[in-house]
Amino acid sequence: MFRFAFYRLLQAIPVLFIVISLTFMLVHSAPGGPFSADKAVPPEVIKALEAQYNLDQPLWQQYVSYVGDVLQGDFGPSFKYPGRDVTELIAAGLPATAELALYAMLVALVIGVSAGVAAAMRPNTAQDYIPMSAAMIGICMPSFLLGPLLVLIFGIHLEWLPVSGWGDIPGDKILPAITLGTGYAAYIARLSRGGMLEVLSQDYIRTARAKGLSEPVVVAKHALRGGLIPVIAFLGPAFAGLLGGSFVVETVFQIPGLGRFYVQAAFNRDYTMILGTTVFFSTLIIIFNLLSDMLAIWLNPKLRQQTQGASL
Repeated sequence: MFRFAFYRLLQAIPVLFIVISLTFMLVHSAPGGPFSADKAVPPEVIKALEAQYNLDQPLWQQYVSYVGDVLQGDFGPSFKYPGRDVTELIAAGLPATAELALYAMLVALVIGVSAGVAAAMRPNTAQDYIPMSAAMIGICMPSFLLGPLLVLIFGIHLEWLPVSGWGDIPGDKILPAITLGTGYAAYIARLSRGGMLEVLSQDYIRTARAKGLSEPVVVAKHALRGGLIPVIAFLGPAFAGLLGGSFVVETVFQIPGLGRFYVQAAFNRDYTMILGTTVFFSTLIIIFNLLSDMLAIWLNPKLRQQTQGASL
């Protein structure tokens, strides 16, 4: 297991290097600059600012300097927040984003696993078709459409829930969590159904039923562990996706998280903030993918044997 994790971490190094390089080139090839403004700025002021942030150097020197700083854990200063480092801004916005991702994951797991298991219990019936059709709708429904729709229904017309803020008013975390978690609940529902259908057809499940065990006991004690392995393998990229995909939700519901910083950095052409946030999210994706793969290997003896054989 540790050898597997070590090899995966080694593979992550060139991946992060490619992410940094591509993001750096794309950001610097965009029109305009971080100090472009609606009103005219004297050329000498722009030159002074560019010299302060080393933007007057050739592009390759800026790239080498930035990569060297990243290797030391320094993402540089923000161009639009004077006196604040990108690392400081990430630390300030991460708690709200992580909390939102956690609540959204709970929503996705509760709804997705329940719907998937219920559908697998009676395949090709209404109990199967209805939740799977709803899951397909959830997959196709983007968060920038679902969020305003929930605000319109539950916030404006029914006036049941607040439509903005984070931790200021009771219930203000419900709509953002549902908005962000619905799409992942749909994926988890389909994965749960497929995994459960495969496990429920195994011989040991037939043996458990032949012993007279009730269906809830068969499902809870014998089928869930194997049936939910596809879901467990999906949790790593799903949680990383929740962290990285909260931009729209945080903007719609005015949540002071890392996603809003990223969106504002894109509009403000805050090079260091865009680069630092991208590298940070990429690292999270790699870490959560690794953790989910290790958990799936631990739960599935066949995968464990394959991993040991590959390592040897």
